[in-house]
Amino acid sequence: MIAGAMLGIVLATSAHADSMRCGNRLVGEGDTRSMVLELCGEPTEVQTRSILRRPTFRLNGRLYFSGDGFEELPVEVWTYNLGPYQLMRRIKFVDGLIEQIETLGHGFIDSSKP
Repeated sequence: MIAGAMLGIVLATSAHADSMRCGNRLVGEGDTRSMVLELCGEPTEVQTRSILRRPTFRLNGRLYFSGDGFEELPVEVWTYNLGPYQLMRRIKFVDGLIEQIETLGHGFIDSSKP
């Protein structure tokens, strides 16, 4: 019985792992960079790169691979440092859409900024 309750808690927690609260709104998988920027503001750090991946398409919110070739896609990773009393968040955009949101450790006060 206890194991079942713990599993339920873990599943309920992981269901919300792919979203981030910005004020009273949520951003999540499939949302655009411009929407995140509008709702959450400027990130603390931005990293850019590109990846090679088989072409994909979304159907009912799920990502499917198609075709045999590869395409080069831009990737941006935005980090939000929300201060020492909140957890930092990392958002990975692939081709302008959120693909992953991670929760990191506690934020910090950046003494290098005025």
